[in-house]
Amino acid sequence: MSVSRLSRRTFLAASAGAASLAAARALAAPPARLRYEEQPQDGRIALFEGNDPILVYNYADRLPAGVPERYRRACYMHPVYAPDGTVLTDDFPKDHYHHRGIFWSWPRMKARGKAVQTWHLEGIHQKHRQWLKRFVSSGAAHLDVVNEWRLDDGTCVGRETVRTTVYPADAVGQAIDVALTFEAIGGPVELLGAAGKGYGGFCFRFAPREDTVLTTDAGVQPKDSNNETPAWADLSARFGGKAGMSGAAIFVHPASSPKPRGWTLRHYGFLGPSWPHLQPYTLQPGVPVTLRYRVYVHRGNATAGKVAEAYERYTGAPAPVT
Repeated sequence: MSVSRLSRRTFLAASAGAASLAAARALAAPPARLRYEEQPQDGRIALFEGNDPILVYNYADRLPAGVPERYRRACYMHPVYAPDGTVLTDDFPKDHYHHRGIFWSWPRMKARGKAVQTWHLEGIHQKHRQWLKRFVSSGAAHLDVVNEWRLDDGTCVGRETVRTTVYPADAVGQAIDVALTFEAIGGPVELLGAAGKGYGGFCFRFAPREDTVLTTDAGVQPKDSNNETPAWADLSARFGGKAGMSGAAIFVHPASSPKPRGWTLRHYGFLGPSWPHLQPYTLQPGVPVTLRYRVYVHRGNATAGKVAEAYERYTGAPAPVT
């Protein structure tokens, strides 16, 4: 046998062995901690870290038994969980049937000359159009989706692109980044917050709880408010009868433009960086607007959950002094 033929056989055997070893290592490698679970029968997709639930995105219409048909809706996140497994969000609460976990909507809109609203779901609805991304990278889970704003006659008047990035939890909290891009289709769409109060835009409705504490970078907030402009806001409480507290904060990215013109803070369980608040904003075709937020879910109250430190990491700015 020639030396060249022997060398070739040795090379092939070595290559096969290396391939087998690589395959064995791949099979033995631990699975990614972050993972998606499809729930097509319910029109939902759930995100987990190991066996711990993080959030559920509802892309199909939801309407529980006994709730009026007018409140049927899609395209929002619920339930959303704290790192200790506590359910933080509510959906179809009896005091505000239109509230729905983490959502984005407006109580005053105009499209094609009609007064409509995605807030109370009158004349216009958000409808799933297509997925852009659904994958887990080495350091985050990505869920990007395109939805349409459709009038009751089926006309599409707007498009929203929702880009969600979820990072692994640490000892106290977990970051969920949400970038919302809105664009009018076929004609202008006017957005406006509620008269006198301004609420509308990015919203978080909290589940039933006890011992609610609202905190901003200015400290504990004893009263509800509409027009304050904090750097961040947090709601912490004891949920589900648990002894310990947990909660969630909303941060606005410093590069987000435009920015909230007022925050809606409610002790009954609502946080919302309101935009465009009390000044109307008109979306134009071909001119998208992007709003960027981080939802930081955590154990304990705002202090134990290290909310100020989490905001500093997100923005790169010094932690606010409270």
